[in-house]
Parts: sequence; C-alpha cells; structure tokens
Amino acid sequence: MRPAILLLAATLAAGAALAEPVEIQVWRHQTGDADMRASAAAEARFNRQQSRWRVVVETLPQGSYQQSVIAAAMTKKLPCVLDLDQPAVPNFAWAGHVQTLEGALRPAGVEALIPGARSTLKGKLYAVGQFDAALALFARRSVLATHGIRLATMAQPYTATEFRDILRKLKNEGFRYPLDLNAQWTGEWVSYGFSPWLQSAGADLIDRKNFTRVDGVLNGDAALGVVDYYGSLFTERLVARKPVDDQSFPSGRAAFHYTGSWSAKDYLARIGDDLVALPPPAFGAQPRIGAGSWQWAVSSSCPHPEGARQFIEFLISAPEIAAFSQATGLMPTSEAAADQTALYRPGAFGRSLFEYARAYALLRPETPAYPMLSSSFERALKEVREGGDSAEALDRAVEAIQQDLKRNRNYGF
Repeated sequence: MRPAILLLAATLAAGAALAEPVEIQVWRHQTGDADMRASAAAEARFNRQQSRWRVVVETLPQGSYQQSVIAAAMTKKLPCVLDLDQPAVPNFAWAGHVQTLEGALRPAGVEALIPGARSTLKGKLYAVGQFDAALALFARRSVLATHGIRLATMAQPYTATEFRDILRKLKNEGFRYPLDLNAQWTGEWVSYGFSPWLQSAGADLIDRKNFTRVDGVLNGDAALGVVDYYGSLFTERLVARKPVDDQSFPSGRAAFHYTGSWSAKDYLARIGDDLVALPPPAFGAQPRIGAGSWQWAVSSSCPHPEGARQFIEFLISAPEIAAFSQATGLMPTSEAAADQTALYRPGAFGRSLFEYARAYALLRPETPAYPMLSSSFERALKEVREGGDSAEALDRAVEAIQQDLKRNRNYGF
C-alpha cells in the first residue's frame, strides 16, 4: 500500500501546484486615464507577486456607478472588493452591504494612514484609501507681495475677518472678483468645501457626540455666523455668483483660489515657483478641511474575504500608495508613501498640502444620514448665495434632516 499512498500524495501535490488561482472580483468607477493606468498596473503587480489569488477588475461608468452598486447590493450581487466614495461608506455599512475591516487588516498598514483614508461607522473600520485631497488657498507669491499681503502659515493662518479684509483690499486695488470658490460647482463640493468652515467655528452639520441632534448645531449662532460670512462674499462681490469659466485664478483674474490639492500639479506646470498653497482661513482656533475620497471596501457577500483582505493590504502599502501618487499627482495617504514621491516629499511643493491633511482634516460626519446632511446644506448655501436669509435657510435644512432622522430611527444611533 505504501507505493500507492506515495503515488496518491504525489498526484495531489501536482494537482495543487497546477490549481488555478482563485478569482477576486473587483469593481471600480471610471476615472481619468492616469488613474486607470495606475490602478491597472497595481492589479498586475498583485497578480504577479503571488499565485493564490487573481484580481479581476470590472470598470463601471462613473455617472451610473452609484446606482449600479446600489442595485447589485439589493440583489446581493456585489463583487468581493469595490471602491466607494468615502461619505457613502457609512450608509453601505449600516445597510449591511459591506463588512467591517476592523481587525482584518494588519495594524501597521492601517495605522500608518492619515485620518482621511480611514472610514468608520460607530468606531469600526469599513474602508481605506490610497489617496486623499487637501483644501488650500492657492495664490501667487508675487501678487501678494505687490499688494502688501502676508503669507498665511500653519502657525499663523488668516483669520476669517483678516481674510475678508484682504479680499476687500484686493477688490479696491483692481481685482473684480479676488476669490474663486468654485461657485459653479454643485453637489458634494458644497459640503466638502464649506462644512469645514462650520467645524472651524465650532459648529457642524450634526452633533457628532450622538449623531441624532441637528437643531442648535447646524443652525446655532456659530453656524449662522459662518453662513452669513459666506453670503457676504457674494453680496460684496468678492466672489462671482456665476463664474464665466474655471480659469479666473490661472488667468490672473482672481488672486486666490480656494480648492483642492487636485489642482496642484496643473497649477505648478502653469505658474511654477510663484505658486503657493496657503492654509484656509480659520473661523475659530484653527482651520479645518474636508477629508475622505474614494476608498476600498469588502462586500458582505464576498466568498473570499482573505483574498480581498490581502489585495487591500497590498494597495495601502507605502510603495503602492506612492506609485499611485506618482502616476496621478493625487495626495498619498501615509507619510512613508509621501516621502517617496516627487510632489509630496519633504521640501516639495505638495508637502504643505499633506501637512494640512494631517493637521486640519476632518471626515464628513460618519453617519448613514450623511447624504441628507449634504444635500440639505447644499440647498441652504444655494439660497444664501442667491441672496436668501441665512437663518431661514439653515432652519429649513435642520427640519429636512430631522425628518429624515425620524423616518429612519436615527440610523441606529
């Protein structure tokens, strides 16, 4: 019997050696060419470096991606791994469509990530990201010097009052609209860009201690002061209500552009060493900026969670984060990765943006109610931008959010 046993063992070993790797299905949304090439290169590297798993990626159009994911979730046909926009993660986690990564990923990889690259619900991790963005005031050093305006620093950012006075000075000295706020953008930009102003002032979209209270938070005195300030920028014509294009800063028509790190690479190419990225104005003790971009999650129906875990750990390793940043210009999500890039390493232009993300970033409220928070806040700011009353606009936003919370039993909070 011994020869037979040996033959059987050899046959089983040979079969195992020849076994095909297990497929891990991945969905991601369609983005720019550089992003897609960088992602494809990472997937190929993962498949080459080990033989147990083979990642197979399907790319879906960005315009219909959210609807496709929701439809697949409802029928339990999600892939193993998918990318989700960070504000949507808590809703998917609450609905049970994605599984927690708490304790599933090696701490060394997760703990190295900046806060904006980790999405949680009730303290449990559900998604992680390779890249993030940082908000800043882009300006030209020479323009500020010509007009006698100091460069804001992390040690001494502009106060909100100081910044508005600077804009008034620039308007009096020839700038028709000295600040570009991307006022032509709608949707998530509004909450991403301007809810940090609330948070800097000590207000917020919702009380984060319990995620059930909005009244007195979104429409309290601190929030009202910020929204009045926002409205004044338009009534004083310091910002254009309806910009004619998106070139006011690079063309020199605006002295400041409040926007994200995604503009850094293009602005550097066009403006060069004269470009500076200053911290946003502080409405309270310090500035705040938004955080959280597209992140990787594992579906609850994934049949191979170990393979999904290994793939995500691979993606958030420092070399992979750095490679993605180098290829795309997007901000890396760990210091070790930033140190390996040309744009974000110490001394490079983008390092200040990375430091803003570490010091000032605050994730949008991690609650399944976030879509309602965001859309209600956007409507309120639109009313104010068009000349409406700040208090009335915020009260309407609070009422809409409270109704949603009640309808959904506070989403489990």
